[in-house]
Amino acid sequence: MTTTLNRLQQRYPQAAIWGFGDSPQMADELAALVIQGRKRASCSALVSYLKEPILPGSYNIILNGRDEPVCVIRTTVLRVVRYGDVTAELASREGEGDLSLAYWQGSHQAFFEREGTWAPEMELVFEEFELVEVV
Repeated sequence: MTTTLNRLQQRYPQAAIWGFGDSPQMADELAALVIQGRKRASCSALVSYLKEPILPGSYNIILNGRDEPVCVIRTTVLRVVRYGDVTAELASREGEGDLSLAYWQGSHQAFFEREGTWAPEMELVFEEFELVEVV
């Protein structure tokens, strides 16, 4: 892994390195959706985003549940959206579950509750990205 990560860091020297979700299983599942081309977006609580902001144009080395790099994405669009204002179209871009707004709402409320940031009017940073490279 170190060799692969080192190679990616040389190719994308300013890239953030992280995995999706809050568990190894979730990191694996969501990274697989990115690689399949189904997941083209993600979101985070604004308060969490501000701790480690990612800007449009930024490269991100995505890790699986074993902290191994699996792909590189590039952030294309960021927008701030209140949880209650997320549309079915935005929710489907995350590529999760049955792609419905109801699925998105349930899974994201549970995630934000585990994170301790949940509030019905919370602000989210909604990130759209493109897949650049699969490792």
